[in-house]
Amino acid sequence: MIENYIKGFSSTSGDDFQLNTITMLKHAASFFPETQLTDRNLDGTLFRYTYQEAYDRVKKLANALEDLGIRPGDRVGVMEWNTHCFYELYFAISGIGAVLVQINPRLSENDRTYVLNHSGTSFLFVTELMLPLIEPLAKNLPLIKGFCIITDKTVNQIPTSLSPVKTYEKMLDAALPNHQWAMIDETSAFSACYTSGTTGRPKGVYYSHRAIYLHTMAGAASLQVGLKDVVMQTVPMFHCHGWGIFFIATMTGTKLIFPGIYTAETTQILVDLMISEKVTMTCGAPAIFLPMLEYIKTLPQKPDFTGLKMFSGATEPSLALMKGYWDLGHAKIIHAYGATESAPIVTVNFKKPILDELPEDQQWEYKKKQGLPLTGIDVRVVDEKGKDVPRDGTTIGEILVRGPWITSSYYNDERNQDAFTDGYWRSGDGGTLDKNGYLKISDRFKDLIKSGGEWISTIDLENQIMGHGAVLEAVVVGIPHPKWEERPLALVVLRNAMQTDPMQNNHDAIRNGIYDLLADNFAKWQFPDEILFVDTIPKTSVGKFSKKEIRAAYGQHYMRKFKIKR
Repeated sequence: MIENYIKGFSSTSGDDFQLNTITMLKHAASFFPETQLTDRNLDGTLFRYTYQEAYDRVKKLANALEDLGIRPGDRVGVMEWNTHCFYELYFAISGIGAVLVQINPRLSENDRTYVLNHSGTSFLFVTELMLPLIEPLAKNLPLIKGFCIITDKTVNQIPTSLSPVKTYEKMLDAALPNHQWAMIDETSAFSACYTSGTTGRPKGVYYSHRAIYLHTMAGAASLQVGLKDVVMQTVPMFHCHGWGIFFIATMTGTKLIFPGIYTAETTQILVDLMISEKVTMTCGAPAIFLPMLEYIKTLPQKPDFTGLKMFSGATEPSLALMKGYWDLGHAKIIHAYGATESAPIVTVNFKKPILDELPEDQQWEYKKKQGLPLTGIDVRVVDEKGKDVPRDGTTIGEILVRGPWITSSYYNDERNQDAFTDGYWRSGDGGTLDKNGYLKISDRFKDLIKSGGEWISTIDLENQIMGHGAVLEAVVVGIPHPKWEERPLALVVLRNAMQTDPMQNNHDAIRNGIYDLLADNFAKWQFPDEILFVDTIPKTSVGKFSKKEIRAAYGQHYMRKFKIKR
């Protein structure tokens, strides 16, 4: 509910002309018809076409969807990697007034089933590579009337238990080439994304055409995307529409790269594409940027990434990571903040001129912050009574957000009452605002460590630890302690050389070095009581450290040590 809502004098503007997603692609095809889109195939070859050719295929796809009986308001699921086909489905499905339901293949089987049924998905597009993730579920999906396999093969060439079934390219071949687009009420949903369900069942966020259109305009301006840019869609398009990056590229008529399928273990694919296609802008989480940097370090000739902008989200990038890319031609990792509920961009960290007066080390510290809110977004940081905390950069409160692309409720969910207040979405993130307006995330509230009555930020500890040259990844969690309520525990993954070279694998020396590094910015009582060296750290479906799993595995570590059960 918005307070002080008033109606002024009537305008003469064409407010009946609705903001629709298909308008972006129509514009790109009309005024940037020659601009190229590139898709990496599974075998490493590249598929190239233009905005005009993409639009021609989207018109045929829209006709094919209607031939299938899909109507405005119907929910259509899609399980696909970052490909030109997924791009086409976004525009065609939303263009006919239906809703594209993003199906995250990294969700558990139970959560995937829940999302498909809860959303009311009636038709599903699935890439041939993901058939094993859907076929076992089909018997538990009573609302789905049919399937389309994203492939250039015929139905007879693909053994599958799904029925009835069509194949993507053959369906397009049979469709009529022209489509008459209807104008869609801009408050209609164009797509839906479900949260990853770290606390209970996934929650459904349904984005309107108006929301994504305004988000795209604000994103293009704040990320400073121009015609000379080459944009690579790194963030998975099945999660919060890939942060809306491919929409921004389309709106600005910018060259667009789809990397196809990749994993955290095959990020060399991304680096090679960035070099060969001369990428100037990409986006992703530190969990992806870090292995990319490790691969770059193995190259005999380092790439020149002069002018590269890498927009980082999910977790705070470490200084070591940011400086590693800065050494490659002053490539910038630019931190942003958002969530599924915010479409996702809330803040972007660009340097205000006033920060030029600060010493260099303080400027680097500022780069770790989540940045300044985009115009049109209201951000508050409040205490437990709902009162705004001082903008002093130190007082922690919960971050509340509202705006034209922020969700105001979850779809058909009993948890709405606790998640929204006075028109604001309650993020569950603890943070601070400083005198310059920069937002800094301290932690998820559930991840803040309460030790002896004082708060400790795990994020700040993690990033300081990752500044040690021997450390590849680090995570810190608070676990029960018999004396101090909670104490920090750190899990550390060492670089490969440290793991395989027995002369370098001196854990005591590395541990002491980490504590020495922490002493620069933390009081001793804030140090992790123990640092454990592990081979891997579990992560969530969107690449964040899974602190829920870590606490489950190590939650009794200090209690067992003191032989006390809780």
